Amino acid sequence: MSGHSKWATTKHKKAVIDARRGKLFAKLIKTVEVAAKTGGGDPAGNPTLADAIAKAKSQSVPNDNIDRAVKRGSGELAGGASYEEITYEAYAPNGVAVLVECLTDNRNRAASDVRVAITRNGGSVADPGSVSYLFNRKGVVLVTKTPELGEDDVLTAVLDAGAEEVNDLGDAFEVVSEATDLNAVRVAATDAGLTVASADLSWLPSVSVPLDEEAARKVLKLVEALEDLDDVQNVWFNADISDEIMELVSA
Repeated sequence: MSGHSKWATTKHKKAVIDARRGKLFAKLIKTVEVAAKTGGGDPAGNPTLADAIAKAKSQSVPNDNIDRAVKRGSGELAGGASYEEITYEAYAPNGVAVLVECLTDNRNRAASDVRVAITRNGGSVADPGSVSYLFNRKGVVLVTKTPELGEDDVLTAVLDAGAEEVNDLGDAFEVVSEATDLNAVRVAATDAGLTVASADLSWLPSVSVPLDEEAARKVLKLVEALEDLDDVQNVWFNADISDEIMELVSA
């Protein structure tokens, strides 16, 4: 399964989930707060925070909400929660591997909610390490496509910064790099005058499972149940869902 298919599938699926704007805002604000707490409240010296703010703004999160989250995280404002990052591993129907990234202030609640969402939708919770080896930690930068911008132009701009591949997703170019090169690639793209839509650390599958329509519906139902949980930030899975089947299940 190519980088194109992996990210396009996830992106298409996320578009459905992200329509729940209230939950999306809350998750984006949480990411901003944690980034500020971890690396400080100055985006110029904290690329993780800069990326979190950019993503929040791209989804129209109000600037006041973002500013308050930064101040809570950096300690300028009281009321910041103590969040913990936890990753759960699972199998969805048809043996699809799933990684669930949580950001929570209540480990017991997160574990219970994730387990219920998985088991009620035909999946099973997996032991630590039994699923994660099927994924590689990568940096993924999405560059907005313009009529005059070609794949070779993007590759030339980001190659020396550590980019491994560039994929054409139709409305954007996906640049994949090692996780440690994510910020360098983002900066190189911006310096070259490209518009960076997002820059994220991602889990990309090294092996994938092709799904027919029925299996795709079952897997996406489980993924959506997980994405709907307040403590869940990201869900990664190694299903190979063709564009044709994705259109059928999204109709």
